[in-house]
Amino acid sequence: MAYVIAEPCIGQKDASCTEVCPVDCIHPTPDEPDFETAKQLFIDPEECIDCDACVEACPVDAIFAEDQIPDEWEPFVALNAKHYA
Repeated sequence: MAYVIAEPCIGQKDASCTEVCPVDCIHPTPDEPDFETAKQLFIDPEECIDCDACVEACPVDAIFAEDQIPDEWEPFVALNAKHYA
């Protein structure tokens, strides 16, 4: 299981989560070329080690464990998977 970033991130991209991630699995980071054009950030499920650090760092409460995402944001599980397909 990995973590998923949901709707509250859209338009925010605070990037606090990228700063605390010990395995750099959240993209794009502010230093990546597509950061400015991306609508939101995504967590690479293959790289994520389920450490929970990003959840605590997110100021807009946009990050959830895949099996705990609110029903209203369930489509973001597929959106995240598609991003890394």
